Amino acid sequence: MHNNPRCLYNNSFSDFLKEAESSVLGLLCDNYHGDAQTTTREAWKGEISIMRDTLSQLVDQDGRIIFEYDIPRLGKRIDVVLLYKGIVFCLEFKVGETRINEADVDQVLDYALDLKNFHRFSQDKVIVPILVATNLKTVSSVVQMSVYDDRVVNPLYTGDAGIVDLINGVLDKFPHESPVAPNWIISPYSPTPTIIEAARSLYENHSVENITRHEADKVSTDRTIAYILDVIKHSKENREKSICFVTGVPGAGKTLVGLDVAIRQTYQGQTEPVKDEGAVYLSGNGPLVAVLTEALAQDNYKRCREIGEKKKMTDSRREVSKSIQMIHRYRDNMLAKIKNPVENGILEIDPTKAVKMEAAGFGEVEHVAIFDEAQRSWTHKRLADYLKRGGTYGNKLKVPNFPVSEAAFLIWSLDQREDWATVICLVGGGQEINTGEAGISEWIQAINEKFPHWSVYISPKLTDAEYAEGRVNELLADNPNVTYAEDLHLGVSLRSFRAEKLSAFVHALLSFDESAADIYAEIKDKYPIVLTRDMNKARQWLHSKVRGTERTGVLVTKESARYKPLAIHILPSGDENAVHWFLEDKADTRSSNYLEDAATEIQVQGLELDYTCLLWDADMRYKNGKWHFYRFNGKTQWNELTGATENQQEQMKYMLNAYRVLLTRARAGMVICVPEGNPNKTPSGFWEDSTRLPEYYNGTFEYLKSLGIEEI
Repeated sequence: MHNNPRCLYNNSFSDFLKEAESSVLGLLCDNYHGDAQTTTREAWKGEISIMRDTLSQLVDQDGRIIFEYDIPRLGKRIDVVLLYKGIVFCLEFKVGETRINEADVDQVLDYALDLKNFHRFSQDKVIVPILVATNLKTVSSVVQMSVYDDRVVNPLYTGDAGIVDLINGVLDKFPHESPVAPNWIISPYSPTPTIIEAARSLYENHSVENITRHEADKVSTDRTIAYILDVIKHSKENREKSICFVTGVPGAGKTLVGLDVAIRQTYQGQTEPVKDEGAVYLSGNGPLVAVLTEALAQDNYKRCREIGEKKKMTDSRREVSKSIQMIHRYRDNMLAKIKNPVENGILEIDPTKAVKMEAAGFGEVEHVAIFDEAQRSWTHKRLADYLKRGGTYGNKLKVPNFPVSEAAFLIWSLDQREDWATVICLVGGGQEINTGEAGISEWIQAINEKFPHWSVYISPKLTDAEYAEGRVNELLADNPNVTYAEDLHLGVSLRSFRAEKLSAFVHALLSFDESAADIYAEIKDKYPIVLTRDMNKARQWLHSKVRGTERTGVLVTKESARYKPLAIHILPSGDENAVHWFLEDKADTRSSNYLEDAATEIQVQGLELDYTCLLWDADMRYKNGKWHFYRFNGKTQWNELTGATENQQEQMKYMLNAYRVLLTRARAGMVICVPEGNPNKTPSGFWEDSTRLPEYYNGTFEYLKSLGIEEI
């Protein structure tokens, strides 16, 4: 069999050796998704010739050779895969290279790790990554399994003449492996991409098919997407206005669902956007939008350069920003259309400021608006104060006495359409982390009071205490247009592919639920969580875990204050800093991997890393079975929040949620560092640093240790 949708060529060793090199090259070109560039064809010629020479020297030629095997999670292909003697060999060729580059080693290791973690028929196999720099004169001399005991061999390297010796060396090391599954090439593939990787693949392919898990008993993203698309279709056919509330545990894929719906609705299987059928993904999370936009723009720019299309980076950013936007810009664009000042508390369009379109009316061009992290929409007070001061556009948008919350205004904006509209609210439970974030109750009150004609589709989980303080049933009791749908809840964490119960563990940890220790014991082998009081040990642990291009980073809450003694600095505000922190490689000092700049919950919400260190400061302390919350006065002391006022109660909720966000950012494992504080006193008996007394930290450390979390 020469081809398969998952590769450009595959054959037995013996049949490959019988086939003319020109015939193999022709099949690679015919099965390629576009016109192969001259450099690509020349590289293939070299690889075909080298592999013919290599395989002809093997004593036993009972194996399979695969060219350009697809790795959907990374959006790339392995140059050559050999299935031989029960072992999976991954070969990455650098034709003409005379030396080894670290980035190339990371690349081939990433391929091997991806197969190990997500390719069903490779999970119990020995996997051998080999970098072939064709003109290299040296060869790896040691075949050694990695320290992770996951049957992935440490990356090997060689020139074209040394491949046979490497293969034979591996066979000597692992002589009794069971055969590779005969249908390995079409193995179930269950990747769990980072949101950045997922967005890249979606944007390139206009499809979610290859980037989410597909075990029906584990993941609900497909059925959630299908349900939302049905609601959109129904709304269009019946010229109705509708709103969907999608809930999900941290890392369950809410953002991915939103991006997928936006792209499916916009493209509907076409390579170009379908006219008048658009959707827009909106988020108030500046770092998330900035990181996604830059990642997609870089990919778009690189792809265009590869096919010879001239495009500026600014053009790529502009193209991407059509689908992913800041919610505030969308909101402010609609605000610019209203009559100002607002009379009698009623919003009205000023026809001198906007043109009425036949279908869109005075609304925006998109029928569908997806609001990510809808619980973070602004309260009426915060939005009114913002507009009273002048808003984004300065005095041009100064609106005194603005009458509604951000949620109500966004629904009103879509309600201006003359035909139909659908709003999709992606809701994270217990993740309001900033003053002025309204929570989901504001959306429901807006529907009840101002938009009773809208159909409401809601996840039953929205009735839980984490959402709208558990008052959803009460708020919707008298609304006749409500449909509860299980399909609108995402119950499985995609972020932590080794620990689907991570979110349950974090919830139990923060709420002192007795199940926390049992859940930890259940997940620790697949998803390591360790504890330390030494930041240097935390760094060492992180460095020992990451491989290839996996990412690590230090996290702190924005209320943290005494981290400088541990040689940690806070990542400066500004979306461009988050872009560098998440996207630069490990050689760049601005990268998260340097473990120098710590990001806060504001900068990482909605995004993730492979391994994290949560630096637990004295802002939230465990004492006598309760969390106690403190804010630093910026100089000499911590002041406790007692909850005596409504404002303090709100702040305490945000601080607890900040730790909930940070504890769920790691995909593969995390270390929690609770510092020892400064136990030293001066000769006169005063503490050298009274802002870091051991008692501020000891209770938290002992509580976490009591859950069974292993100390390093």
